[in-house]
Amino acid sequence: MEYFFGFLVLIVIIFVMMGVTVVQQGFVYTIERFGRFTHAAQPGLTIIIPFFDRVGRKVNMMEQVLDIPGQEIITKDNAMVGVDAVVFFQVLDAAKAAYEVSDLYVAIMQITTTNLRTVMGSMDLDETLSKRDDINGRLLSVVDHATSPWGVKITRVEVKDIRPPADISNAMARQMKAEREKRAQILEAEGMRAAEILRAEGEKQGAILQAEGRKEAAFRDAEAREREAEAEAKATVMVSESIASSGTQALNYFIAQKYTEAISQFATSPNAKTILFPVEATQLIGTLGGIGELAKDAWAPKDK
Repeated sequence: MEYFFGFLVLIVIIFVMMGVTVVQQGFVYTIERFGRFTHAAQPGLTIIIPFFDRVGRKVNMMEQVLDIPGQEIITKDNAMVGVDAVVFFQVLDAAKAAYEVSDLYVAIMQITTTNLRTVMGSMDLDETLSKRDDINGRLLSVVDHATSPWGVKITRVEVKDIRPPADISNAMARQMKAEREKRAQILEAEGMRAAEILRAEGEKQGAILQAEGRKEAAFRDAEAREREAEAEAKATVMVSESIASSGTQALNYFIAQKYTEAISQFATSPNAKTILFPVEATQLIGTLGGIGELAKDAWAPKDK
């Protein structure tokens, strides 16, 4: 009897251990009873009935990345391009992901590949190269709508690489080089134009300043000549008044002074070796005598 109870206890312990299942974090296990889905076991400890229930599928509920292999696609303008892409997805319903599609990963890969061909085949080569965000958006919308019955959420679809043909790549490289050279020439021409404008502006300002300087100099010269004329006029008036008051003596004095200054200039000239006077010596002596008489009259004491 004791052996029977011991054997029974052992059977119970083994039965309980077979009914205890631990679900890992990030996974959901589907529980099947006689091959039929009953419920989904969440992460943690789960009790099932041995021999009646079993774990069907272990579904990964974390966000996953599926690499789409490279493929050749013909664009709308008949250009052959190579394309690589990746798909980010997450299972939201473990039962649908396990039982609504036979192979979830292959199905997502095939539907993404098909729609990638459809989307890029409706675009020109230039559009495929310049509108990658539009391609990603259209693929995301189409693939997410197609996989929603499988309990899957497509979070992102990214085109990794687009490889145009070699001849087109070379043509694009030459076009880019020509465009950059064109921009460089335009910038150089604009720089030269700006430099010429600045140079012309500087010359203009210099000419204006020179004209203003000449104007100011002319004004100063005119003012100086005007003052010199005024001084000459005043001197003439004074000489006239002196002649009027003193008679011919003052006139003889001034004539003798100018005559003496002229002779002295001839004498001090470095090129003068011989001096010919156009007047007689007696006239010079007479003039000097007149000067002496004027000096005597000027220094003589006045009558009281």
